[in-house]
Amino acid sequence: MTYEKILGRLKDKLSEKRYIHSMGVEYTAAALAMVWDVDVEKARLAGILHDCAKGLSGKDSLEKAKKHNIPISKYEKRNPELLHAKLGAYYAKAKYDIDDEEILAAIACHTTGKPGMNTLEEIIFVADYIEPNRKPLPEIEEIRKEAFTDLHFCVLHILKNTIAYLKKDGAEMDEMTEKTYAYYLSH
Repeated sequence: MTYEKILGRLKDKLSEKRYIHSMGVEYTAAALAMVWDVDVEKARLAGILHDCAKGLSGKDSLEKAKKHNIPISKYEKRNPELLHAKLGAYYAKAKYDIDDEEILAAIACHTTGKPGMNTLEEIIFVADYIEPNRKPLPEIEEIRKEAFTDLHFCVLHILKNTIAYLKKDGAEMDEMTEKTYAYYLSH
């Protein structure tokens, strides 16, 4: 599928706010790819498609994940909106003709991260957090600078802030976020 067709389909499927966010992630991912010597086109595609399954209700997300044999954690059962990452990887392949496993893997782990991410996966994880259309987050300017100077540390910083935010609000946390944080803390 051509890039133009992908954009057209996303415009029809996503809210305007989500589409603008996706464009911001694509732009940021491309810039980071240039700095970190990653294929820019792969970063752009993963960035623009990272939220392609975001508009689904929790019920629909669970039903579609079951239908397509996508593993569902206990946490995702209780918080099905987080399935958009795994479903996004599935949709990128099934509906947008993306067959590059690196792109699909980067989409699949962009919300929680995962231990031992490759550079493209780290770029999409970071770009989703720092893209210019995001509402201001604590320490965002510092984190944006880190993304271009120390990507590994930037991932750790984002995870630390995410965990602190979830704990402050008393929100439940996906165990993959905790595993990813522990991995990055020790490496």
